[in-house]
Order: sequence, then structure tokens, then C-alpha cells
Amino acid sequence: MLIETDSTLRKQMQQRTQVTGVGNVTAATLLALLPELGQLSNKQISAVVAVAPSCKDSGMMRGHRAVWGGRALIRSTLYMATLSAVYHNKPIKSFYQRLIANGKQQKVALVACMRKLLIILTVMTKNNTEWNPNFSKLA
Repeated sequence: MLIETDSTLRKQMQQRTQVTGVGNVTAATLLALLPELGQLSNKQISAVVAVAPSCKDSGMMRGHRAVWGGRALIRSTLYMATLSAVYHNKPIKSFYQRLIANGKQQKVALVACMRKLLIILTVMTKNNTEWNPNFSKLA
């Protein structure tokens, strides 16, 4: 496998799989299909993967917000990782539970968690840091 022979790719793979919920498949998919990870801002990377809701407003009409477009394979892989993270990753789990308690639908909360997980991976890659489940307490 190419990842095992290249030290940079191997390091990035190990860094990403430290996050609870992100396995080898998700990390390899992000390495192969999202080379911009760590180079774009949080809004830009969310738009590339299309986990930021887009509105369909026109004039006075307020349409339905939905995620569409972007890189669907990354989004579907991230969805599966987020399903695992919602149960096993402490910060993502508490975020998900807070959204549900505030009345959000399960799918809406799950997409918000997908975006949060993607941003965590982006910041880790950008700053070349290790996974810290208590990152929110440090800020």
C-alpha cells in the first residue's frame, strides 16, 4: 500500500485515525480525495465537502436548507465515521446530544456533527497536532 511506504502519508494517516470514530477507511479516503484538508479555511472545506447547508431562498420565499453538491464520496464516508463518533467520541457525542435536546432533527444534528468532525480534522492537519478530546476546555 502506498501509504505504508511514504512516511508523510503514514504520519497523516496515524494522526487522523487518533480521532475516535475515524478509522482506516475514512482516513485513507480523506488522504486520497481531499488533499485540501488543512489548507482551506473551515468554511471553505465545509463547502468543498458540502456539509454546510445551502439555502434555496428567493425574494420573500424562504426555502428548505439542505446539503447538496460537493464531494459525495467524502461526505458519505464522513457520515459513517460520524455515526460511530456520535456514540464513542466524547466531544461529538455531547454536541449531538445538545443539538437533539434543543429540538434539532436527528439528521440535521448528524450533519452538524459531520461538519464539526471535518473541522476538527482540518485544524489537526493545519496545526500538525495530535487528537485531544478535551480541546474545547483548552480554549
